[in-house]
Amino acid sequence: MFALGCLALIVLPLLGFIAGLVMGGQGAGLWGAGIGLIAALLMSATAALALVKAGRKR
Repeated sequence: MFALGCLALIVLPLLGFIAGLVMGGQGAGLWGAGIGLIAALLMSATAALALVKAGRKR
């Protein structure tokens, strides 16, 4: 699960950039990359939080 969050940090901004570039040009590509990066950061934070909560059970 943690590896999926790390991989998403690379893949989602690239996919967002390509989708935005195809749909609306360079400006939309940058916005798409930003949105993809925010989504990937949220996924990574969620995975890290789940690992912390799982480790605290005693």
